[in-house]
Amino acid sequence: MITSSARRTTVSAAAVTALVAVGLSVLSGCKDGSGAAGAPAPASSSSAAPAASAAPVAGAFEPEQALAEAEKAPYAASIKGVTEAAGRELSTMTGRTNLGTLFTGRSEIRSTGLWMETVTTADATYVRNRAQEGSGWVKAPRSSDNEANYAGYAKLLLAAGPSAKKGMENRGGVPAYHLAGRLDLDQVASIDPRTHRSMKAKGVTGFDIDQWIDGQGRTVRFEQRMDMRGIQAVNKIDFSEFGPVETFAAPQG
Repeated sequence: MITSSARRTTVSAAAVTALVAVGLSVLSGCKDGSGAAGAPAPASSSSAAPAASAAPVAGAFEPEQALAEAEKAPYAASIKGVTEAAGRELSTMTGRTNLGTLFTGRSEIRSTGLWMETVTTADATYVRNRAQEGSGWVKAPRSSDNEANYAGYAKLLLAAGPSAKKGMENRGGVPAYHLAGRLDLDQVASIDPRTHRSMKAKGVTGFDIDQWIDGQGRTVRFEQRMDMRGIQAVNKIDFSEFGPVETFAAPQG
């Protein structure tokens, strides 16, 4: 049963948003687009990410061709994300979602004193704070811009020219193409309006991105780095267990 604790859960959701700075991008989406990018982002130093091999990688491919393949076949993926600020981990997010099609999925965000669970169906969003005893599901209309297509970000990076193409790497045994660059916030408005609004409200003017895609154009690793009012914030997301599009139903109980 969907309970009437909307006020309590909404306040908790707002606290999460402030805590994790700009949130985890996987919960907001983007539409395909193009634009100009600036200087490349610094190389990733995350020890938690799958190691990238410096040796020649078998199965090399061109990212443009891979992205064209991704547009032909939507898919589902498991996700694991971490948000950090000033070098400290603030929250973690796990879940499963559909990509390359209407955004639906299930996720959990955890931080100190908070355990937020979200289910997005084709026509609604359901949220509950599992850290709060007795908290039930709160139903709300899904946002009109709640879509997820990381191909849009990859295309923005490729539009910057050769500087964004870092080459083939081996990510945890998967041949992947590494793209990197800096995007101004206004570039993101057309492909990811939800993230654009959130970042703008927090004083973010742009961010660095590192993105790795596989031979089918699916993102296997996505990193954002930004300055938020003098604080260095980082979002890191891994994608795995790819499969056919799945159905996510409204939660029960």
